[in-house]
Amino acid sequence: MKQSARHIIESIHKKISENGLHSSSIEEKNYNYEFIVNFNERKIKVQVYFGKKGNKIVLQGDPNTYEYNRIKSVVFDEKPPEIADDNIEYDEYIGTDECGKGDYFGPLVVAAVYVNKETSEKLRNLGVRDSKDLSNSRIDSLAPEIISIIKKNNYEIYSLEPDEYNKKYEKFRNLNSLLTYCHSKVVSKLLNRVKCNLVITDKFSNRNLEIHPSIDTKDIKFIMETSAEKYTGVAAASILARNKFNEWFLKQKEIGLDLPKGASDAVLEAARNIDKDKLQKFAKLHFKVTQKLR
Repeated sequence: MKQSARHIIESIHKKISENGLHSSSIEEKNYNYEFIVNFNERKIKVQVYFGKKGNKIVLQGDPNTYEYNRIKSVVFDEKPPEIADDNIEYDEYIGTDECGKGDYFGPLVVAAVYVNKETSEKLRNLGVRDSKDLSNSRIDSLAPEIISIIKKNNYEIYSLEPDEYNKKYEKFRNLNSLLTYCHSKVVSKLLNRVKCNLVITDKFSNRNLEIHPSIDTKDIKFIMETSAEKYTGVAAASILARNKFNEWFLKQKEIGLDLPKGASDAVLEAARNIDKDKLQKFAKLHFKVTQKLR
């Protein structure tokens, strides 16, 4: 039974690879063989148990996700699941989203994207969805394709790098106020280039955007909605923002600084290795991480 289980897990491992999915190497445990598939930042464990009653294939993960069911379809030779499309898409609108507000290191990046019926459909066919469901490599490969579809004048990105971020935060003294400023900035710039009467923002507070007074907003509807990445334009904005965020970390790595994301203990350790006089060039100083350095 053990030998046949080995053949089964090797066959599954090969099929996973042939479908362009990335997985760990096969490990032997006391009662099973297993490996982990990393798919859109979700981890699905594939196990083949062996015993007196025969072999049994088990998947561990959230069965309600697309990723789990995609792996399941490969393992059991089933029809691949369709990507859920419950979006209520508007004919045209500007979508905005941000990246980096919860990360000690790196910039705060806000992006705005204008989409219409044609570009929205092309983006959906490309696989554009909430950036949190996509791997960094997928984000970075999607970003130029998104720009190719929506064209240069139909998006705006504002990357508030740490040094400037810290100065702005001193002025606003509140993250939501700073986010309002950044979202308003990219939307105002985009509204100067495209005529559009709808703006959808992934909700971060109850404050309204503060559009530049030179822009007449009386006929523009502003929607701030939780989980607004369900709208293709907002999802595209989230991908462009995260791509710009990723680029900043890559630049630091090129000069010898391999900085972690988030605000974990690993971040604290990395911060301790940076000269305190230079920390403002890499980190958002109002985070609690800074207080722990004292």
